[in-house]
Amino acid sequence: MNETQEPSTNGLQAFETLSQFLEQDGWYPQQLEGTHIFRMGYAGTNGQCVCYAQIAVDAEQFMFYVVGPVKTPEDARLRVAEFVARANYGLRIGNFELDFNDGEVRYKSSIDFEEATLTPALIRNAMYPAVQTMDHYLAGLMAVTYGGKTPAEAISEIEGK
Repeated sequence: MNETQEPSTNGLQAFETLSQFLEQDGWYPQQLEGTHIFRMGYAGTNGQCVCYAQIAVDAEQFMFYVVGPVKTPEDARLRVAEFVARANYGLRIGNFELDFNDGEVRYKSSIDFEEATLTPALIRNAMYPAVQTMDHYLAGLMAVTYGGKTPAEAISEIEGK
C-alpha cells in the first residue's frame, strides 16, 4: 500500500469480500503477511501456476495474477515477448505480461471498483478467465520457451488459425 494514502472503507470491505470468496470457492488462500494479498495455487490441464489476488485498498482496485510455472531463460525472452504480444491481441479480459528482468510470465486481470461494491461475481468473473487463459496458452508458451516453436506457430496451433 502507498503509505501516503489511507485505506478506504470500501477497499477494506472489498478485501473482506475477496477473503470470503476465496475461502468459500475452495482456493485455500494464504494471506501474505502485512499485505492485502492472497497467494494460492491453480492446477490446470497444462500445468500448475501460482496465483495472487490483491486489493489495493487505497486505490480501490482488484488485481489477479496467474504466474507461469517457470521463468523464461534470458535467451528465450525475445521469442516469448513476441508470443505474449501475439497472444494478447484480441483478448477481451486481461493480458499476459513478461518481466524482462527475471523472465516471469504472468496473466493479469483487474477491476477498478472505486465508488462501487466489489462483489463475489465480479471477483469470479476476473479470476476464472485469467486461470483459464493461462492454462489455454501454457503449452504454447512452453513450446516457444523450450521446444523450438516459433511464436507464430504456437499461437496458430492454440487459436486454430
